[in-house]
Amino acid sequence: MVDQTALLIELEPVVAANLDRHLSLAKEWFPHEYVPWSEGRTFDGLLNGEPWLETDSPIPDVARTALIVNLLTEDNLPSYHHEIATLFGRDGAWGNWVHRWTAEEGRHGIALRDYLTVTRAVDPIALERARMTHMQAGYANDHPDEMMHSIAYVAFQELATRISHRNTGKATGDPIAEQLLARVAADENLHMVFYRNLLAAAFDLDPDHAMRAVADVVAGFQMPGANIEGFQRKALSIALAGIYDLRQHRDEVLQPVLRQWDVFNRTGLTADGEKARDELAVHMDNLDDQASRFEEKREARRQRLNRQEEVRG
Repeated sequence: MVDQTALLIELEPVVAANLDRHLSLAKEWFPHEYVPWSEGRTFDGLLNGEPWLETDSPIPDVARTALIVNLLTEDNLPSYHHEIATLFGRDGAWGNWVHRWTAEEGRHGIALRDYLTVTRAVDPIALERARMTHMQAGYANDHPDEMMHSIAYVAFQELATRISHRNTGKATGDPIAEQLLARVAADENLHMVFYRNLLAAAFDLDPDHAMRAVADVVAGFQMPGANIEGFQRKALSIALAGIYDLRQHRDEVLQPVLRQWDVFNRTGLTADGEKARDELAVHMDNLDDQASRFEEKREARRQRLNRQEEVRG
């Protein structure tokens, strides 16, 4: 197994090359251009404006929930920066990437909060209280001393975030929100590609360790916002709405990245690597079964609600 310091050194040229690639593809954009400022109205409080009302925005409740979860997740950026800066370091290509990634992610929170506040899509007092609670809880990497596990995690997580943002935008029914979240999702996709390429190189350096990292991360994956207050309830409503569910997680996040790494066709593994790959295959099969069961229950629920609507109608 390649030790952490050696892995940092060996991957430095890969980081440098992929940072150059990232900078050549990343588009400069400005949060203020995605916010309909003319729709803004002063809130109640010090400036004696109008109190927030549920009816201030036509955005569906589940889309509001997803927007809040997405924003609160972005809000924990100081904790994320601390985790990756501690793990990857602040020097050389690694440090340049850490700071560039942090700057890009910072835009997402700015843009989402401005949009939500100006359009009165959410209660600003409840949102601020949720932000305070969530940020004080912080974020801790499940594998703080394991570079390979951490790289594997963010490769999956960035793609999951991209899909969540895109689908949330569509669920709002607001073309402005959809355009904003598509822009954010484009950033997340570039971040995913960076980390995906990094782990592909790590597979070549230490295939057994990389396979173990991937198997562990897939088995224990949680979104970085999983410690948001009431997250399980919010995640269920988001899944029921088809914004982000287990099927999407398996088929649109895990499966494509695993295919890019060619994990099920790799050679050169020892018994330890083969064991990790077998565990990964079993877990993917289990996820397939779980996703199918959830889809069946969701469809049954949809039909039941439709029948209730017909009776009331």
